[in-house]
Amino acid sequence: MNKPADLPLADTNAGLEQWKKEFAAGVKGDATVYNRSGIGVKPLYTPHDVQSANNSDLQGYPGQYPFTRGIYSTMYRGRSWSQRQLIGLGVPEDYNKRVKEILELGASALSLLPCNSVFRGYDADGVPAELLGTCGTVINHLEDMRVALDGVPIGELSTAMNDPTPFTLLAFELAVAKRRGVPWTKITGTSNQSDCISHFVANHMFFRLALQGARRVIVDHIAFVNKHVPGWNPLSIVGQHMQQAGATPAEAMAFTLSSGIQYAEDCIAAGMDPDQFLPRFTFFFDVSISFFEEVAKFRAGRRIWAKLCKERFGAKDPRSWRFKFHGQTSGVDLTRQQPLNNIARVTVQAMGGIFGGLQSLHTDGYDEVFSTPTTEAARIAVATQNILREEAHLTDVIDPLGGSYYVESLTDEMEQKINAIISMIDEAGGMYEAVEKGIVQRMIGESALAFQRQVDSGEQTIVGVNSYQVEEDPATYPSLEYPQAQSMQSYLVRLAEFKKSRSSDDVKKAIDALAKSANTPKSNVFEHVVAAADVGVTHGEICSTLRKELGFGHPLTVV
Repeated sequence: MNKPADLPLADTNAGLEQWKKEFAAGVKGDATVYNRSGIGVKPLYTPHDVQSANNSDLQGYPGQYPFTRGIYSTMYRGRSWSQRQLIGLGVPEDYNKRVKEILELGASALSLLPCNSVFRGYDADGVPAELLGTCGTVINHLEDMRVALDGVPIGELSTAMNDPTPFTLLAFELAVAKRRGVPWTKITGTSNQSDCISHFVANHMFFRLALQGARRVIVDHIAFVNKHVPGWNPLSIVGQHMQQAGATPAEAMAFTLSSGIQYAEDCIAAGMDPDQFLPRFTFFFDVSISFFEEVAKFRAGRRIWAKLCKERFGAKDPRSWRFKFHGQTSGVDLTRQQPLNNIARVTVQAMGGIFGGLQSLHTDGYDEVFSTPTTEAARIAVATQNILREEAHLTDVIDPLGGSYYVESLTDEMEQKINAIISMIDEAGGMYEAVEKGIVQRMIGESALAFQRQVDSGEQTIVGVNSYQVEEDPATYPSLEYPQAQSMQSYLVRLAEFKKSRSSDDVKKAIDALAKSANTPKSNVFEHVVAAADVGVTHGEICSTLRKELGFGHPLTVV
């Protein structure tokens, strides 16, 4: 029996025309709907819509250029994605306790989420005590990191540090590894918030240093890590911030790839070989509930990045062409109203990331709209991944949506839209110039406003918010209690004692050397960050020193 695609073209055309007439009789008016990226979605897709389904050069096979179907030949049949959960609350002892609980629940890698005071570049004694530890863990120096990672096999387990410029958390982990006798060559993980461009655009709390200073430090960070910590990914290029700020999925992918282009060109300008640094570039994306759009976003992004690395940067090693990315289910899609519905939302988002071919995944707790997730919510979030992998058998087939007329057509259209935006950024002079001119910020703002108008008008349904509403008491749902004031006061006492116990001469020498390095173009700034952390210089002291020398971070305000 012939498959539909094998029928004579006249027969398929006749059937298509008959369907069009019958559909038009049942559905009046324009049947086209539009996804979040503004791409028109038809009610039916056929072989006539697909450019790449029968073109092996575009689609290819898993593990083969251009990697549309996945960056590894075995994908999840050979190795599942890493299960990461963002953990952060209170003091280092609190983090250590929770991280061990999460590992027992099945997490296979860790992420450390520091306190907002850390993100802003300050020590705990430099901000109001009531703000400490409410959104993440207070980590100010190497001893804090020692406590946080006590009993954690850092030579065996991948650790992602949510660690903006100048990357003090990694420096503290390296100091801990040195004291444990763990070779730096065995340390694996990611500098998870190393993308200063995304911070300048959409996450201002993370933006510690002036843009050009941050640009200098990230290149030094990449060079140092490639040489001394070869299993570590020094650059995670973040699309999450831009998409959560309002960028469409296509825009978020385009801006992220444009940032990748900028960082790659900066590394090449610094004399680095693309085949040395590109294999350690990673990406970090938001996964929205727009399921098919997200799948197509990732498939298109993977194909574009492979072509860029091979053709634009001249990388010859196939490992350099791989588009490795972490996905986090989108907290922007979660609602305070009927929060248990968020479990369903997170499940759909996670499936979009899995079918899109991610390498690691964080699933949000349903209660993250209220607080750092409770233990129960974190357990459900981890179990969601286990259910999708082991009960739903989503890993049985590699790229199971590959060949779908709709998915392949949407992948092609996403690729065209993403490439058009990349070309626009190139014409503006690259990503640094584009964000300094406010081009990217304006596009994100316009997209955010357009989506909000759809929600306000009811064109976009949000269950429990603008439809299917019910009366309920928010107090029904527990939230994680803030750290006890006594615990934070005790921490502040310990911090003061730590600062007094250090060698003042060693601290002064390290800070002076760091400052001098910032003003010496051929010196590696991150090398001196690592040296300073090793002798007890704190996070706030390191950030303060570099702010004095390289400038304070002031993101552009766009009106």
